Amino acid sequence: MYRDNTRIVKIGDRVIGGGNNVLIQSMTNTKTEDVEATVNQIKELTVAGCDIIRCAVPTMEAAKAIKEIKKQITIPLVADIHFDYRLAIAAMENGADKIRINPGNIGSVDRVKAVVDVAKERNIPIRVGVNSGSLEKEILEKYGHVTAEGIVESAMNKVKLIEDLGYDNLVISIKSSDVLMCVEAHELIAQKTNYPLHVGITESGTLYSGNIKSSVGLGIILHKGIGDTIRVSLTGDPVEEIRTAGLILKTLGLKKGGISVVSCPTCGRTQIDLISLANQVEKIVENYKADIKVAVMGCVVNGPGEAREADLGIAGGKGEGLIIKKGEIIRKVPENELLSRFEAELKEMCES
Repeated sequence: MYRDNTRIVKIGDRVIGGGNNVLIQSMTNTKTEDVEATVNQIKELTVAGCDIIRCAVPTMEAAKAIKEIKKQITIPLVADIHFDYRLAIAAMENGADKIRINPGNIGSVDRVKAVVDVAKERNIPIRVGVNSGSLEKEILEKYGHVTAEGIVESAMNKVKLIEDLGYDNLVISIKSSDVLMCVEAHELIAQKTNYPLHVGITESGTLYSGNIKSSVGLGIILHKGIGDTIRVSLTGDPVEEIRTAGLILKTLGLKKGGISVVSCPTCGRTQIDLISLANQVEKIVENYKADIKVAVMGCVVNGPGEAREADLGIAGGKGEGLIIKKGEIIRKVPENELLSRFEAELKEMCES
């Protein structure tokens, strides 16, 4: 397994690589200069399950804001830098736990060296990021168009540049909005390096299309044993990125804990508003922490059998419903009491 053999990199008080848990990342969409708004969003993401947060640093004011933001949050902060090497240095001086740069747009080797020297002095990891939209002219000319091979070559060239400057506390990120190209690129780079990999499908889209593309792409890559930390990139509320990332990891058996909800599709036998019921159950379970499975079934005929593998289940019928525990029906209740009785059983199960 590639993941078991990557280098260990410490980011604040978290570690990635070396077979450690795959950590979930997201990125704030507030103005980093607005400390209060940024801190509030980071706290919300932390509650949702975010392990590492990244903030854009487009100005010196944003770089300096990191110092105050860091005082009020509990997860590591990565500073996202483009173009201006001075912002990378300022971000590290103000407490960034890691920086994300593309050495190709930072400028001359001297400017990259200035960034690397500060990172080396403070032992701050650098994420070397390359995506399909930032390939150099020479790479594009060599391969004729954007290819997985070109993405990997570009990334490894930038890694070598930093290694030649005497630093190897690195994380590599190679992203493409083309899912299959992204998969191929990760397969190639995993054979060439043992640096930990930050994996994601860039510019994946809205909540609907982005979730599908990210789930397919990340699912394939992670299942191959590749990837040490992930971000689901969505055009929307970053909390949704955390929810999706967590579910991807749980589905692949890479994350334990948290309640897993399964629900049946609607059919002609359904005599209850199953869609609303399932959504309400998902909301309820967010408030509880336990490694259990919950089933929501829309029919009292097949529901008990289909919910047999769940720790706790409910099956709705016309005007009434069943509470099912470990495959056994424990009570029949009126429809209007179904959710409250379900939550009471859930609370008792989580506290026992």
